[in-house]
Amino acid sequence: MDEEIKILAKKIVDKISVKVKRESNRNFFKMGRTVDVGADGTPTKYIDKIAEDVAIKIIKKSGLKINLLSEEAGFLDFDGNYTFVLDPIDGTRNAYRGIPFYSVSLAVGSSKISDIFYGIVKNIPTSDIFIAEKDHGAFLNGNQIQVCEMPQKDMVSSLTLGKNYDKTTLSLSKKNIVRSFGSASLEMCMVAIGGLDFYVLGKEYLRVIDIAASTLIVREAGGFVKNISGNELDMNFNLEERTSVVAACSEDLIKNIISNHKK
Repeated sequence: MDEEIKILAKKIVDKISVKVKRESNRNFFKMGRTVDVGADGTPTKYIDKIAEDVAIKIIKKSGLKINLLSEEAGFLDFDGNYTFVLDPIDGTRNAYRGIPFYSVSLAVGSSKISDIFYGIVKNIPTSDIFIAEKDHGAFLNGNQIQVCEMPQKDMVSSLTLGKNYDKTTLSLSKKNIVRSFGSASLEMCMVAIGGLDFYVLGKEYLRVIDIAASTLIVREAGGFVKNISGNELDMNFNLEERTSVVAACSEDLIKNIISNHKK
């Protein structure tokens, strides 16, 4: 991959992190204010807008032809062969409520998840950064990572509950040890380092911007990412498609989760 593209992607992620931290320190009570409506029809919070504006400004200034698909702006065609798939803030509600678990997520590909070749997820409050390049592994802060070799006896999972629960996640919530963190990209990265055995969202809810980078990270760390029907997860670069997600350290574990879903 063109080294300039990787450098640009990393620069965007780092600059967004710096901007959000600075604004959070100076204007915390503005972060959750609704300032617009995004391309997907959902309210745009102040924190989302300032983060996305950073990316747009850097891309335009770079002179590189890179398209952008982002939560608020939608698809911006800059006549590029590649597209940056960006979630400026994954875990917006966590961010503006002061819960230190939210990220900026950016992936680089042509048209769908299966052709993504570079992905970055940065935990903004901690500055931990996950990076993966296709066929070259996944890394946390420069150190190579991998999923746990097999599920732990007392498995730890993260499930999306609340208004987005389904029968599978409700059933799983009564087993093992369960967490629910509110940032899909980071929860999937927790699977990639073995902190979680699996992550499940059973409803067709997540968009490609939410999981593009973290899907590559999990797979490059030796894990598996499928939808709740058991199909390899793949999505086109748009804001219309929605998907369920099962990310796990073991394919057998995913089969067990999915078998419960089909009962």
